[in-house]
Amino acid sequence: MPFDLTFADLAERAVQYNARASVSDFDAEMRTYASLALTSRRRCAGILDLQYGMGQAERIDIFPAAAAAQAAPVFVYIHGGYWRSQRKEDACSMAAALTDAGIAVAMIEYTLLPEATLAEVVREVRSAIAWLYQHGATYGIDTQRIHVCGSSAGGHLVGMLYADDWQERFNVPRDVIKGVMGLSGLYDIRPLCDIGVNDWLRLYPDQAALLSPALCLPETAPPLVLSVGGLETTGFRNQTLQFHEDVERRGLPVSLVADTQSNHFNIVNELARPGSALFEAVMGMVKG
Repeated sequence: MPFDLTFADLAERAVQYNARASVSDFDAEMRTYASLALTSRRRCAGILDLQYGMGQAERIDIFPAAAAAQAAPVFVYIHGGYWRSQRKEDACSMAAALTDAGIAVAMIEYTLLPEATLAEVVREVRSAIAWLYQHGATYGIDTQRIHVCGSSAGGHLVGMLYADDWQERFNVPRDVIKGVMGLSGLYDIRPLCDIGVNDWLRLYPDQAALLSPALCLPETAPPLVLSVGGLETTGFRNQTLQFHEDVERRGLPVSLVADTQSNHFNIVNELARPGSALFEAVMGMVKG
């Protein structure tokens, strides 16, 4: 039985996809998010604002693995913010924990909507992966072990990296990405075309279909790990559960990390906590 992504009416749908209203104090969540990222940045030596494209926003921060004697696998993170807000500098809370564990971390910035279209943002993040593949070795990265993760809108963008119809155009191998993690992502964005989110998405449903990871599943794919916070709205939970079912039905490797304690925003912080289920899922994905 399909999970409901559209709900009874547009008013209810707007509630179900309103991430900010799903927490009691959004500003406090953002302060915690930024504070943890600042702590990570102060602890980790970083190579900042490497340009992967011509646009001002097309930049990557790389945090090399601590005391690495050889090229290290890389965990690439794409921030959320409903495609229109947030920045990589406030999203790197996991950098210290992962670099301590021998995994390099790369943070991708992209042009925010509505300055860019969503299709342009998808092109940017694909270009960023191609840049890492071509140049990452210079920064201590094993370019044969690229793994990607994103949360919320970032989960959508890693879903578009999970697709297999783009790599040839960017001169990278089909298996350039060895593992994918999506947190609280939006995988079928057609329901957003009729609510306030479309003020900046500016998509018709047929355009949204072309940019929906659930509608462009690959033939073959790397392992996919999904999770969604237990305290999130039914809309966001159903997006993840439906995508998990779609991928599983396709016969592709996918796992679902259960979460009962996180909301839409602090689930990302679990990546910074060694021993958490999500941290261990990353370790299994990258080192397994």
